[in-house]
Amino acid sequence: MIKLGLRDARSHFSRFVMSIIAIALGVAFVVGSFCFREMLNNQVSEMLSTNADADVYVRGTVKNTDDSSTSLSSSSDYNLISDSLIDTASHVEGVSGTSPLYTVSGLVLVGKDGNAVATTGAPTLATGFSSKDSWRSVTFTSGTYAKNSSELALDSYAASRAGLKVGDSTTLVYPTGPAKVKVVGVFSTKSSQAGAIILGIDESGAKALYQQTSGSTTKIDEIGLYGNANHGNALTQQQQQQLADKVNAAIPSGSKATAITGDEMRAEKTKSTQDSLGFIQPMILIFALIALFVGSFIIANTFSMIVRESMRGYALLRSVGASPSQVFLTVVIQAIVLGVVGSGIGIGLGWGMIKLIVYGISQSGSTLTGSSNPTVPDMIVGVIVGVAVSLIGAALPARHASLAPPLQAMNETVNPEKPTRVRGILGFAMIVFGVGFWCLSWILSNDGKQTPWDWLNSTNPAISLGIGAALILLGTIVMAPAIVQPVSRILGWIPSLAFPVTGRLASRNLARSKRRTANTAAALFVGVAIVSCLGVMASSVNASVSGIIESGIKADFAVLANGGMGRIPQQGIDAMKKVKGVKSISSIAYMMDISYPGTTDKPTTYMAQPSLFTDVYDPVDTAGNAKQAMDKGQLVVSKSVADDNDWQVGQSISVKSAQGTEKLTIGAISDNSIFSGSIYVNQETAAKLTTESTRFIAQAYVKADAGQNLKNLKADLIKAVKPYYVISVMTKDEYKSSISSMVNQVLLILNALLALSILIAIFGIVNTLALSVSERTKEIGLLRAIGAGRGQIRGMIAIEASMISVFGTILGLIVGTAAGVVIRRLYASQGLTELNIPVGELVGFVILAILVGMITSLPPARKALKVPVLNAVASE
Repeated sequence: MIKLGLRDARSHFSRFVMSIIAIALGVAFVVGSFCFREMLNNQVSEMLSTNADADVYVRGTVKNTDDSSTSLSSSSDYNLISDSLIDTASHVEGVSGTSPLYTVSGLVLVGKDGNAVATTGAPTLATGFSSKDSWRSVTFTSGTYAKNSSELALDSYAASRAGLKVGDSTTLVYPTGPAKVKVVGVFSTKSSQAGAIILGIDESGAKALYQQTSGSTTKIDEIGLYGNANHGNALTQQQQQQLADKVNAAIPSGSKATAITGDEMRAEKTKSTQDSLGFIQPMILIFALIALFVGSFIIANTFSMIVRESMRGYALLRSVGASPSQVFLTVVIQAIVLGVVGSGIGIGLGWGMIKLIVYGISQSGSTLTGSSNPTVPDMIVGVIVGVAVSLIGAALPARHASLAPPLQAMNETVNPEKPTRVRGILGFAMIVFGVGFWCLSWILSNDGKQTPWDWLNSTNPAISLGIGAALILLGTIVMAPAIVQPVSRILGWIPSLAFPVTGRLASRNLARSKRRTANTAAALFVGVAIVSCLGVMASSVNASVSGIIESGIKADFAVLANGGMGRIPQQGIDAMKKVKGVKSISSIAYMMDISYPGTTDKPTTYMAQPSLFTDVYDPVDTAGNAKQAMDKGQLVVSKSVADDNDWQVGQSISVKSAQGTEKLTIGAISDNSIFSGSIYVNQETAAKLTTESTRFIAQAYVKADAGQNLKNLKADLIKAVKPYYVISVMTKDEYKSSISSMVNQVLLILNALLALSILIAIFGIVNTLALSVSERTKEIGLLRAIGAGRGQIRGMIAIEASMISVFGTILGLIVGTAAGVVIRRLYASQGLTELNIPVGELVGFVILAILVGMITSLPPARKALKVPVLNAVASE
């Protein structure tokens, strides 16, 4: 039976082509996700072996939690330690020096062309090192270390991006403003830095910057130590442990510090970084699973038709003594061959896809050197996934082949298709239950207090949303065969009027094979449903943002930081205040290390001026008055934060900071969506909680004097901030456009990934039509024999394909749009205040579906017309 299965697989191989493509594309994403994750892991390991290359590290002993973290600027997962331990550890026998101790972000390098050097998501990091406290993994290609604040060393990538060389003068923008510096050295590191800009500054400057951003002059993240036991080279693991033991003996008790080996520290940091990047692989795998789910419909259709055509052969096998399990095995063997071939191609595609991504990233400036080759386990997983999907798709047809009575199977070609009424009822019931869960999520989103049951009120509405979505998705797929006939009549109405013969034939052909038509449409339905849901969400986000900015912001200009800095120098704010025609500038400064003990969420705290609530925001005060609260030094709390914590105006709450704990009074609760999840304090209150160095201006708003020419004023503002390089001045329309652009970029990436499932669905239409044409060879021959022209045959097949495409697309649009509406309602309190359904985009999907149907019909039509009429009529 195995030989028979292999022979059948060889004879049916041409019919497996589309199924092989579907499996290959899905497996490519699965293998690619593993390769990408491993490449990132390897890249992180390489970078940490370079950037954390000390032999021994002294770090804290208390693991940070969300509430115990001492500094948002800290890169350590443990408590900060006293910097007095630097001197203690440096005098331990066997220690030859320290590694770079202070690394900070938030600086911007200005290139030779006078523009800030921007990166594609990678940070700009400044680290202090010298000939005394060197960096073992650094080699200077020219020049030397920076010795004072007016000097700067660059890594080779930064020098190339900036167009700078030793001896050039440039500008370095600090959080406090720009400063002139001279490039005194260019160095290279042992591994690539994945597009990061690495700056070498003098140690005292790095220490001062670190202290400014951490808010502490006596604490440090960790201390890296180099040993001298291996002639200046990295110590062995045993030597590292011996040196760590000596350092631990010298550390005073009660220091909350311990010495660990460099290998242990690198392993900790590698795991922490890799875990933080772990979301990437599951995200890719989700789209891979969607693609494989869609591909399973193609496989099921393929095997259904192969089994249908081979039923007489299977009946003959049964009549000569073959058992049902042996017949089942012959089909399973074909599925395994299909899965193995598709998986093999998919592994190659996945490998090539990652190589292409790495090349594209390197072309954008972020060189990645981590290995991206698939490992043996990756390839095994790919084959298992491909074979499993193939077996799942072939299971029902194989079962049908093995269990059909021989006498019935002998006459399989004239047996009518099984009734679909039960499937219709079951699918409809699933949809009803799914809608019920959606209604429940809608009710629970109203503060979760809308039902008599407390246990239900505390349930996350997203859970109910997900269950409802799964039920509706599966219910639609189950019910689809039952609605093919009425839908084909509706969709075939216009074609039947325009093309009486071919239109009616196409409509009847679809209704004859309800399950096949439904399976093919379902493959397209899944992809379109997700894409249309994302489209509604993106459109609603853009409309909500536009509405919030338009109605919630009264200022004329928004001021943001560009160049990846995220901080606006105070000097830039001061410069804009001097511009003629400016009524007020309201800056919003983010405050580090502020927490509210006992809160259920983590509200963000900002320092602002009272003018924020008169000239900028239009607060919808639900209690108290925002401006008066700011004037009195009280808290202005967003309604979402107040509701989550049951806070009321006049209530005194604890506010914890690096400076200690203060008791502050809530002066106002406001419902403006633009600062949902935030708390505002004035400058005097902020000074009690943070130092000047532990808060930074994140954004600002400019209100113009009445009657000012805004175009001219914008030009004057841009001129005023030009010397600070990192400040962007935007009108309200430009501000809205920038936010919409970010939303659209995310949507573009998601749609690009989902395009894979839609592409597979399109292949499914081609596959179904090709197999259908092969099945109807004699019928098409008879139509041609009685006078049907080539154009009519092409038209009939094109109408069939278009109707299948439109059927799947409309189902997807209905379910996807409904899901988008429910999700929007669920997150209305978090800023999604506007529902906007992109009708033009959805209509475009339907038009595109018709075009897709027409294009996909070309290969099957060509195949149908290639067969001579007499041969087609004689076909069995």
